[in-house]
Amino acid sequence: MPITELVRVYVPATVPLLAALRASGKLGAGGMTAHAVTPALREWYAEGDEEELEYVAFTRAAQAALQLLRHDPAAPRRRVVVSADVPAGALVHEDVELGSSTVLLPQPISLTEVASIHVDGADAAEQVADAADVVEEALAGDPDAQFTVDGAEDHELEWYAVSELDDLL
Repeated sequence: MPITELVRVYVPATVPLLAALRASGKLGAGGMTAHAVTPALREWYAEGDEEELEYVAFTRAAQAALQLLRHDPAAPRRRVVVSADVPAGALVHEDVELGSSTVLLPQPISLTEVASIHVDGADAAEQVADAADVVEEALAGDPDAQFTVDGAEDHELEWYAVSELDDLL
């Protein structure tokens, strides 16, 4: 049997999406955007080692989680990133811009593919809420909004094993 190459992807999420993952065993639907170490990212960060590249992709997923929060005002103000290992052939590199870490997942992530879950601690909620309110403006180049987003990014996401999902929720 051939060995399938796996790629670590970082999927932006929210606490309600984690609840859906627990309930259904699946995260998202087809066409979900995630972040990973892509050829374009490797080329842009030619001097970066694998760990640095993974951190860039992870950080971009955390920022994308802010965008999800902006569009879900009922969700607790905590960024969520789900780390999963998926078959390399299952990824679609949708953005070929130099430095991009964006990939498209045509299929939902199954709970068995999840490696770990990363969530903001309660102490970050206020700054995350403020950042979610202005993340779109920050992406458009507003320096004040970027300062607010950077404040949320000063908080490191806490690591949870998949077995802790019930306790986390």
